[in-house]
Amino acid sequence: MPRALIIGGSLGGLFAALLLRQASWDATIFERAGSDLAGRGTGIGTHAEQLAVMRRLGLPVDEGIGVRITERLCLGADGSVVARLPFDKIMTSWAKLHHLLRAAVPDESYRHGMALEAVEQRNDGVTAIFADGTRIAGDILVGADGLRSTVRESCFDTPSPRYAGYVAWRGLIPEQQVPHIARADLLDRFGFFLTAREQILSYPVPGAEDDHRPGRRGFNWVWYHPVHETGALPDLCTDSAGRTHALGIPPPLIRPEVLAAFRAEAEAILAPQYAAVVRATPLPFFQPVTDLDSPRIVAGRVALIGDAAFVARPHVAAGVAKAALNAAWLADALAASGGDLDAGLAAYEARTLPFGQAMIARARYCGAPLEDPPRPGLAHEPLPVMRAIGAPLSEIPGLVL
Repeated sequence: MPRALIIGGSLGGLFAALLLRQASWDATIFERAGSDLAGRGTGIGTHAEQLAVMRRLGLPVDEGIGVRITERLCLGADGSVVARLPFDKIMTSWAKLHHLLRAAVPDESYRHGMALEAVEQRNDGVTAIFADGTRIAGDILVGADGLRSTVRESCFDTPSPRYAGYVAWRGLIPEQQVPHIARADLLDRFGFFLTAREQILSYPVPGAEDDHRPGRRGFNWVWYHPVHETGALPDLCTDSAGRTHALGIPPPLIRPEVLAAFRAEAEAILAPQYAAVVRATPLPFFQPVTDLDSPRIVAGRVALIGDAAFVARPHVAAGVAKAALNAAWLADALAASGGDLDAGLAAYEARTLPFGQAMIARARYCGAPLEDPPRPGLAHEPLPVMRAIGAPLSEIPGLVL
């Protein structure tokens, strides 16, 4: 039985392990974190292609997978509804999907506390070298270790993810804590508020213990806010001890004065409903928005999937779908190779590169007006934005199912 070493135990790594195991591979996940990841992540959208991969794995895809919404709306500066758009979508949470996928992977195939330090390749396989000195050999190695991929840095001559010129402030609160002013318009819909340089969106997601029932759900919001790379961004990413976190500061280390300035901006800029939601969020955090268009995703017996391969800005709302499809395409290519793993990996790369590059291009088009300075791109008006954000993957060139 061929052996796959999967670096990274988040959703992409779980999809890869399950799909390869289904194709008669011995697939083991090696996760840097020393404990379960289930408490991480916030709200995410789903796509038909992602749900199809889950069905292929025999995972439940029913009314409990998330919260179904049927409408999008956009608020004006005074809080009035300025645009509506029918939109059928299931919104879920990272934690919900992680629970489903992780439960399907045997514990002996998921190893915590395994920080990759180096990769050695040979003609017929690959060896992963971990921080504790452990060396493990396999036939292929799958880099599913996300935005800050150690596999990508070790095996590929690829630039690091590039800052896009704006940050994403985020928050997640229980449905019961959504202020009264926001309930009628936002609680059961995918909501937006736009200015020429700002965009905030929100939607309901499963709540504590993955509960999707009304009254027990969560409410997720994201505010895209321009921040200059060489001016304000380093200050935002500097903690109280004076250490600057280049790719994003851990939420507990955000300085009180940064949060205070953020809250003041929310009061001054956002529609009343969203200002109240931000006010009700005790622990908002932010992430610099970045992207990466990889020229190669296979090097010898090493393949990248998900955010390790392509980092797309969040506007396509398809990070999990991308990881699921990448994992499925990798398993399919290897299965069709007749045992010629090098040919299988080459086929995977040929199928995956066009879609990943097209996804990056679409996300950049959607985010261009938010950059600092802004670029021409998606018209920053209610209907075009509502149609484009999280649109079906079938609209992205390069998707070949």
